[in-house]
Amino acid sequence: MVGVPLARRTKRRAHRVPGKVSAVLEYARLGWASAMGAHPLAEGGRACSCDRVGCPDPGTHPLSPAWQMQATTDSAQLTRWWQQEPEANVILPTGRVFDVFDVPATAGIPALAAMDSAGFETGPVAENGDRALFFVATRGAPEDEDEWWSCHLDAGPETIAETPGLRWHCRDSYVLAPPSTLREGVVASWIRPPDGRPLPDPLRVLDLLADYCE
Repeated sequence: MVGVPLARRTKRRAHRVPGKVSAVLEYARLGWASAMGAHPLAEGGRACSCDRVGCPDPGTHPLSPAWQMQATTDSAQLTRWWQQEPEANVILPTGRVFDVFDVPATAGIPALAAMDSAGFETGPVAENGDRALFFVATRGAPEDEDEWWSCHLDAGPETIAETPGLRWHCRDSYVLAPPSTLREGVVASWIRPPDGRPLPDPLRVLDLLADYCE
């Protein structure tokens, strides 16, 4: 039997399971819905793949204003979307299965090390450029609205610069998930990938993060 050259076999596998398709299908298996996000452009005179002229935050927001309704765990739909737009970034809605604490990486990485030293199981943690994302159990919809706050990633960079501390993504918000591409070719990645285990109590994680985000 004539063997298939390794390069050709590798190329076929890569074509069959592109990175972002593989990621969103894995999120779906966890029960995490995904929606399509815009991605940065390196050429052509525009910074973002969206239709907005002068997009203030290129590649870090949903493609559609209807992203909350479109987000799905349907594997067939997810596969179609990313086959049609393989460069689309991955948007994960928060406040459904999980909430996310979004902190500067300069605070989040030391906080993670401290949690590990204390034997605290953090759950999934991702690095998104200069931010660290801590995935926690969602609080759902508490009666006291003052108990939480959310921060949309489609806010302008000047807003982010003015509030460099902790943000709590919950109901009606979202995060940009690995392996999404950020500006200048940086790729969001997992420090600690999701493994299907129960997510930690958000208030406990908040207490541990607070000292590092002041």
